[in-house]
Amino acid sequence: MAKPKKKTQKNNPKNNSGMVSAEPEKLDPDTASEAINVLIVGVGGQGVIMVSKVLARICQNLGYQVKQSEVHGMAKRGGVVFSHVRFGKEVWSPTIPAGKADVLIALEWAEGLRWMNFLRPDSGIFIADTKRIVPPFACRSRVLGADIGYSKDTPKDVREKIAEAFALDATEMARKAGNEQAANTLLLGALSTALTFPDQAWKDVIAEMVPPKTIEVNLKVFDQGQRWIDGSRKGEPVEGAAFVPLVQPEKNNVRTTLEIVEEWCKGCDICVKMCPERCLVLNKNQVAELEDPEKCTGCHICEWLCPDFAISLNPISQEAVA
Repeated sequence: MAKPKKKTQKNNPKNNSGMVSAEPEKLDPDTASEAINVLIVGVGGQGVIMVSKVLARICQNLGYQVKQSEVHGMAKRGGVVFSHVRFGKEVWSPTIPAGKADVLIALEWAEGLRWMNFLRPDSGIFIADTKRIVPPFACRSRVLGADIGYSKDTPKDVREKIAEAFALDATEMARKAGNEQAANTLLLGALSTALTFPDQAWKDVIAEMVPPKTIEVNLKVFDQGQRWIDGSRKGEPVEGAAFVPLVQPEKNNVRTTLEIVEEWCKGCDICVKMCPERCLVLNKNQVAELEDPEKCTGCHICEWLCPDFAISLNPISQEAVA
């Protein structure tokens, strides 16, 4: 299939997320001369594998050859997870070579940036959640207020490198819709706008693969993801378009208080193992608790990695610290 060439910045209108808004031809496996390649990336706990399985199942249902390759040995919350999905009339290899991905779906911002070199430089589509999960190794300095070693690239920076790119706060949009964990389904809706598959094919498989109690909210956010891309391409106001830069902590004496919702904590002990200061423990009820508040630097790693959203850190005012 002939691929549209990358447009120059001068002729490339921007959508509300500051990204490219030109509408490309949809990817059609019936007319493509080679397999269509979709790369899904993120971190453990975000549902990367679920996204790839939904796409693979749809391809099978529609009669295409499909091959899927995934790495999820680090699928515990915070570890890198990625999945290659290739489909078409004939597919030989399960892995996507660098520079050959037609679409890159990123459930976490830095992971999207890390895998950009896998996109086709002239026609690749970049769709990323602006959700940021800062890994522990990004917090090398244990000094209160130390800089975080996380990418500072913005959607504007990505736009200079990719044929078509979109950045949306899928996690926040899904949270407002009723289930933050449905952010991956919202990105499936965004992905569906790049392919010729009928909407009902997507919805049937999603309904099969998500928990029965969440079918309604998942279908709702799927539609929302589609509308977001369509509205963004048309230059219409869209929710979730803002990209908030990662703010480095101020170097001052402001500290934080850590709160844990006991009813939500399932005792997975991820926060205990990943805390750089070793100030969290599991109590006799297998619920996380802060054993040594003085050691806590407010790095937010426990809050970001908690799969049950049971942990929150709140700043203590200067007056309270004094």
